[in-house]
Amino acid sequence: MKIHFLGTAAAEGFPNAFCRCEHCLKARKLGGKNIRTRSSAIIDDVIKFDYSPDSYMQALRDDIDLGAIEHLLVTHTHSDHFNAYDLECRRTGIAHELQHPLHIYGNDAVMYHTRVAIGRFAGERFAFHLLRPYETITVGDARVTPLLADHDSMETCLLYVIEKEGKKLLYGHDSGWFPEATWAWLKGKQVDCAILDCTHGYTGKSRDRNHMCIETVLEAQREFRKENILKEEGHIIVTHFSHNSKLLHDEFEDIFKPAGIVVAHDGLIVHI
Repeated sequence: MKIHFLGTAAAEGFPNAFCRCEHCLKARKLGGKNIRTRSSAIIDDVIKFDYSPDSYMQALRDDIDLGAIEHLLVTHTHSDHFNAYDLECRRTGIAHELQHPLHIYGNDAVMYHTRVAIGRFAGERFAFHLLRPYETITVGDARVTPLLADHDSMETCLLYVIEKEGKKLLYGHDSGWFPEATWAWLKGKQVDCAILDCTHGYTGKSRDRNHMCIETVLEAQREFRKENILKEEGHIIVTHFSHNSKLLHDEFEDIFKPAGIVVAHDGLIVHI
């Protein structure tokens, strides 16, 4: 399974284009892995998580053929994760030589916003699929199970487990400490890779709500081991970093290296 990280920042990007804090100024000066766009990832070139406002630029930067994407798994409708109106660029007469519709999956809010934005183009170019937490579906040659996140009390935000060709991936953000029902579902699953939210730096809390911090990620790693959720040789990868963490890429790496946790950056490709 190939995982291609397109964006690894929280909602405001890193650096925040409007911000003059020392961390944003330093990120601009250093460049490289410190420049982070809004979060998204692609699995095996055909399954995409979320459609951020930076998707067009990310596709150009990483030479991504968005026309090859067959399935779009949306976690929630916050503006940094789902820019539904931009998908109109895929409609008939605007995008040519497409051989398949784009299947869009998500919660009730995702279906509503998608229908408002591009519902009139459904059929040949788009297909919509309403998901229910913990109900496994078939997505191409993969099995996908949406799980409940702890992120926004006004929306049923989702995490995803992808099972394909004997490998299992947990796409675990945006979320703070997982709801109990999600922990119960994950128990004993032995995933090969878990991608976790690390929006915040150090907060002094080991079970943060809405987003994870460094301490919560490390606590989640302990829970994974305790409940046999992650294979012994499995990987944890952290992403979705905010400039308010006050930490740059190398600093995150120094913090997580002793725990064997990988710090994602824009353009990172991992094979599991």
